[in-house]
Amino acid sequence: MNPSLSAAPALATPATDSVAGNERFVRNAWYAGLWASELPVGQLVAQTILNEPVVFYRKEDGAPAAILDRCSHRFAPLSMGKLVAGDRIQCPYHGLEFGPDGKCVNNPHPPCSIPAAAHLPGFQVVEKHSLIWIWMGNKPADPQLIPDYSCLDEGDPLHITDPGYLNIKAHYELIVNNLLDLSHVVYVHDGILGSPGIVQSDVQVETQGEVVTVSRYAKDVAQPSMFTMLAPEGYERGDSFTTISWYAPSNLFLETGTCKTGQPKASGTGYLAIHLLTPETERTTHYRFSAVRWNVMTTGDEHNEQIRRKIYELRNFAFAQQDGPVIEAQQRRMDQARKALAPVLLSIDAGPTRYKRVLDRMLEQDQ
Repeated sequence: MNPSLSAAPALATPATDSVAGNERFVRNAWYAGLWASELPVGQLVAQTILNEPVVFYRKEDGAPAAILDRCSHRFAPLSMGKLVAGDRIQCPYHGLEFGPDGKCVNNPHPPCSIPAAAHLPGFQVVEKHSLIWIWMGNKPADPQLIPDYSCLDEGDPLHITDPGYLNIKAHYELIVNNLLDLSHVVYVHDGILGSPGIVQSDVQVETQGEVVTVSRYAKDVAQPSMFTMLAPEGYERGDSFTTISWYAPSNLFLETGTCKTGQPKASGTGYLAIHLLTPETERTTHYRFSAVRWNVMTTGDEHNEQIRRKIYELRNFAFAQQDGPVIEAQQRRMDQARKALAPVLLSIDAGPTRYKRVLDRMLEQDQ
């Protein structure tokens, strides 16, 4: 079923927004902890995820590990310590050592006994699709539930942008709302990702299991600069299309592109975009992103390398200088509210409304 947003009158009913005062973190789920390139061998890397301090490192065989970044003795950050033989982290304060499962395995102070309370939580981690994924919950973690970002593995490096990172000072759901709202590009990203002609384009929403997909197809419109850069001469006007899927709780995958008016989508060109949102706290979000071109039409390695860099620059600008300030300002205004907010909902809010239903159900099951 692929209902049009215009056929969703229930959206006219306001609903209390719960983002401003609640963690709303699903713990039994996969989150992008780091880009694999952010975790060099021999280093301890600290991150706060779901309000928990976590330290990542690579074991002697190169596999990633992650444990709570807070010594059980005097609560010093283990990330300030060092790696020692046996895949252990040594606390910088009094030398206690912890294994990759979080268990304390060495107390150097006589009589060297290890209290049961000395052990720390360890987290399940998997390296897949150029990322280090982490599972923060207590239920068994199935790596098959990690979204399919295999385009990062299979694409030509010449057509894959550098891994991007931003820290957005807002709740992660505000960013999900932004990404699933395809209408905002006309106003926030006019000339780069959007153009006025797509305002009236048909938008559809589909739910399959716990995946929510929002699609937009605009016919015979002037193409924004991102698309004209990707296509050869003759594509300044045509059909444009964007499909974005939300994989609970906060990973998204977008396909966008352009083709000549009336031609099949596959005859055109565009890129696949990866959006990875990992809650840091209730008010901050780790935002990692990349893009992979498909059906590349431009020629010449030097030219395509310039395009690769330009895609990164434009997307980073769009997120850091356009989306980010608006979302962060939203968060501030919501925090200033003296009573619960009931947002007016429009037909364009079908995607955000649909995913929130799925997320609410997952949160209830998680608890």
